Amino acid sequence: STDLTSTVGYDSIIQHLNDGRKNCKEFEDFLKERAVIEEKYGKELINLSKKKPCGQMELNTLKRSLDVFKQQIDNVGQGHIQLAQTLREEAKKMEDFREKQKLHRKKIELIMEAIHKNRNLQYKKTMEVKQMCCSFLPYGVLLYLSSLSHFWQLFLKLAQTKSALEDSDRSYQQSVTTLEKIREEWQKEHIKACEFFETQECERINYFRNALWLHVNQLSQDCVQNDEKYEEIRKSLEMCSIEKDIDFFVNLRKTGSLAPAPVVYENYYNTHRNATPVRSPVPVPISR
Repeated sequence: STDLTSTVGYDSIIQHLNDGRKNCKEFEDFLKERAVIEEKYGKELINLSKKKPCGQMELNTLKRSLDVFKQQIDNVGQGHIQLAQTLREEAKKMEDFREKQKLHRKKIELIMEAIHKNRNLQYKKTMEVKQMCCSFLPYGVLLYLSSLSHFWQLFLKLAQTKSALEDSDRSYQQSVTTLEKIREEWQKEHIKACEFFETQECERINYFRNALWLHVNQLSQDCVQNDEKYEEIRKSLEMCSIEKDIDFFVNLRKTGSLAPAPVVYENYYNTHRNATPVRSPVPVPISR
């Protein structure tokens, strides 16, 4: 601003930096909330895999596949709990970064606040001295004009006024000189502050971008790991053999390899007819 005492530009920068810090805090809170969700989901999966029956009466290869299935679901749950911990660690890193920037920026802000205060006080003092000089000048002219008719009476007062005017002018010059030194110092510090703030903003954007990138990678990695666990289930299912399971059940529960013999007729009513009983056929082994 062309106004020496204005801080509108500086205030705009500080507001932007505070907004950036708020944005980091929002992402930090997002990670924490996501961690809560992941942890809860992981625990629910583990409880489900351990407490809920799932084909517990199955036999042989399909049973092994179901055991692998439940174990991998448990592993997926553990993975979500681990992801929750990772997200909390990332949120803590974001918090540390945010607080570190705040601490460093606070030092610069204190310097700028002090130099703004000093600059404004000197500017106010200079303007007051300037106003005093301006008020002395017409008064001195009037005294000079009056001295034409009251020369001897006003001579001493005019001399005093002239001396006061000269003192005020010297004080005004000194104030302007002092103000200029302060203005140069303020401008130099202002530039340094802006450069520092710009560096911080570059670091913040870079850190925020990398943190978001890392978060997405973590989610992708979690999906890859989950897919590996699910692949174990698929591999186990590939080993599942319908014929083997049927054979296993037959061998486990078989009661013999011969079918029951046919029931033969025995004549108890007419003993003279068909005296010779019909021989039972020999049992024939049956195949599956």
